[in-house]
Amino acid sequence: MKRNLSLFAAFALCMAPTVRAQDAATEERLNKLAGQIEDIKAAQDVFGKRIETLSKDIENLRSALDKPTGNYAAQEDLKHLADAVKEVDRKRLEDYDKIRTELLKLGKTLAAPPPATKKLSPASAGEGSTEKPDVSDKGFEQVVKPGDTLSAIVKAYQDKNIKITMEQVLKANPGLKPEKLHPGQKIFIPAPAS
Repeated sequence: MKRNLSLFAAFALCMAPTVRAQDAATEERLNKLAGQIEDIKAAQDVFGKRIETLSKDIENLRSALDKPTGNYAAQEDLKHLADAVKEVDRKRLEDYDKIRTELLKLGKTLAAPPPATKKLSPASAGEGSTEKPDVSDKGFEQVVKPGDTLSAIVKAYQDKNIKITMEQVLKANPGLKPEKLHPGQKIFIPAPAS
């Protein structure tokens, strides 16, 4: 037994450095883990403070939303608005009256008989306009301008008391197509029968 005891003591002495080395490594791991745990606790404290701050902010916002904002119009503001609306309405009515008066004047002007106009001779029909009288006494020579239509040309002569119709112009100009007039084209306008 002494022998076993001495073997056990020798074995224990040999194993002591190995156990100590393992203890040192384990202790180092424990120290690292303890440091990580401390870091986690510190981070948790920081997050707890942030959450607490955010909770207070949310609570403040909720209480602010529950209170009336005070953006209501005051009686004085409403009175100013009502006065402005009345002023706009008054001006609208004034404008309506002015428009009505002008329309009545226009109606009277249009209802009045047209002023007597003196008859133009065929030679004077072209004066002051773009028509050029022909040397012949049988009618007029008209040069088509951009945008002219046959009906507009006939109407211009009729406005000068030269009684002419589109049919007469078409008969005097065989082959003339009213829808295909072009600028610079010459049209013969026959003189009205006397």
